[in-house]
Amino acid sequence: MAGSDSTASGADPGGMIREKRRAALASVMAGAGLTVMKLAAGLATGSLGILAEAAHSGLDTVAAIRTRFAVKPSWRPPDAEHHYGHGKVENLTALAEAALLVVTSFWIIQEALGRMIHPTVDVEPNLWAFVVIGVSIVVDIVRARDLRDVARRSKSQALEADALHFSTDIASSGVVLLGLVGVLVARRYDIPG
Repeated sequence: MAGSDSTASGADPGGMIREKRRAALASVMAGAGLTVMKLAAGLATGSLGILAEAAHSGLDTVAAIRTRFAVKPSWRPPDAEHHYGHGKVENLTALAEAALLVVTSFWIIQEALGRMIHPTVDVEPNLWAFVVIGVSIVVDIVRARDLRDVARRSKSQALEADALHFSTDIASSGVVLLGLVGVLVARRYDIPG
């Protein structure tokens, strides 16, 4: 019976579309806020790590926007052009997010190599930089947990990819935090380089 399967009929069992869109919208809002904070802190300190985090958060925001718009069509039932339904919309969104990360990674590598070969920027860590990275870690923990929970209940690969992504962001923010501490230690003890 075609109408008995809620996914096949296009129905939204338990309001999952609404829940998925809510989680994605919260991720968009958090990402936009973190992007602005990290960009300001990165420009104020000259830290490539924080600027890279800002670029990363900006791409996260773009990816979260794509995810937000992908979850609704993924519930549409099969039609004449899409015999197996529209569920692959979320898979394509997750693939696009991965591609954005690769592009960002190449930019960060290029900038880091340039700074190592021709050191022209002095990093000036300050309290603001530490606060921004600390807030970023907390926000990413909350986002990853929320997205993972909604992804598990809705079986959404796009939200699961976002959750995994934000889990790795916690580690990259931790590395930036260690880098800032390293700069402070090097200055304190006059360690060159």
